[in-house]
Amino acid sequence: MTSSRTRQNRSPQEQRRPDPFNPARELAVRVLMKVMSGEGFAAPNLDAALQQAKLPARDAGLATHIVYGTLRHQPSLAAVLAPLLTGETHPKVQTLLLAGAFEKLILGTPAHAVANEYVNLARTARLAPPGLVNAVLRRVEPLGQLGSEMPEWLEGVYRWAYGAQADAVFADLLEPQPMWLSLSDEGVRLLEEEGSELTASLEGVDRVELSRPLRETAAYHTGHAQPINPASMACVDALGDIDAQRVLDLAGGAGIKAAMLATRGALVTSVDNVPRKHHAAEWNFKRLRLKADFVTHDLTAPLELAPAPFVLLDAPCTGSGTLRSHPEIKLRLTPAVVAEMAALQARMLPNAAALVEPGGLLVYSVCSVMPQEGPEVIQAFLAAHPEFAPEAIPDLEVAHLQVDPGILTLPLNGVDGFYIARLRRS
Repeated sequence: MTSSRTRQNRSPQEQRRPDPFNPARELAVRVLMKVMSGEGFAAPNLDAALQQAKLPARDAGLATHIVYGTLRHQPSLAAVLAPLLTGETHPKVQTLLLAGAFEKLILGTPAHAVANEYVNLARTARLAPPGLVNAVLRRVEPLGQLGSEMPEWLEGVYRWAYGAQADAVFADLLEPQPMWLSLSDEGVRLLEEEGSELTASLEGVDRVELSRPLRETAAYHTGHAQPINPASMACVDALGDIDAQRVLDLAGGAGIKAAMLATRGALVTSVDNVPRKHHAAEWNFKRLRLKADFVTHDLTAPLELAPAPFVLLDAPCTGSGTLRSHPEIKLRLTPAVVAEMAALQARMLPNAAALVEPGGLLVYSVCSVMPQEGPEVIQAFLAAHPEFAPEAIPDLEVAHLQVDPGILTLPLNGVDGFYIARLRRS
């Protein structure tokens, strides 16, 4: 924070020295600049910046709050800043002001501290004119009642998906993302010994208040903890009993679901078209002491593999059901992008289906609430493939709504929004 000594009481040499500012704020603003210019997503950018900066836990927490909070509330923050700005505002200036407005209006940092910190940051890091920052952040007024914080078209999709529960979903998506971990009994013991607290359990995944960063926990280092959202775990559970069964994990990415399949005893082959994702998955499997086979292949083309009794296609999608943990998505997403992803999914699904042996199961999932990516893809597929029929998904703990065909998980209390369908081949 700014020194308590005023400039009037300082020596001439001290008066020439810029006032200090918390480095967490500069880190947060620079991460936001990258994310809001389209240079990747918040999570990897912030993670890389924090690992390099090695901030104390309290400052790392502040930086995290500023990054995600600014992105979640960007529509309202931009609206209250607009009347105080004239002409074109440089993206660096806009980003710094958004972060400062978030701290003042949402996070509740005292107004004088916000103005001082961001003026000093603007001056020292040369991110914005200090006088402009001072004038805007001192004048910016409190927000009125918050709405969905989504573009109008996207709000409409959520209202279609969740009906009377949509407003509760909008409010919940503005809360920080909790830590969900799949834990062994040993993992639970190790976390509790370190002072972490397990506060809820859903779909076999524990919600945890960590006493330290996850990567610094013994449970993570020894392979007894794996981050995964309960809705993501529901995709795995939709397959049913897979112990000692061959399972194809298609579009497997970094292999998180593949790992959960393996912990349930499945013999897993994970397929993705990006080799570096396999490298990440292999490293994680080694940490977890699990085994799987990895195949690099673009699933828009047929794959020459022996059919399996269980196939999971967690298809690439818009991620529109993960706005709590990836709020930048709502700032980038357009109906055109939704159409592109739905077309990609429609190309992949028949190739996935061809790998299901007679009598076997295909589970299709996307972390999206878009009807084009969920029920419409499945409806079109079933119309062209009468050998497949939808089945009810048994015994899921996550709250969900029935759609035709399949389900939508309800994104409340830290759970993501997923569409999941279970199809049986005759």
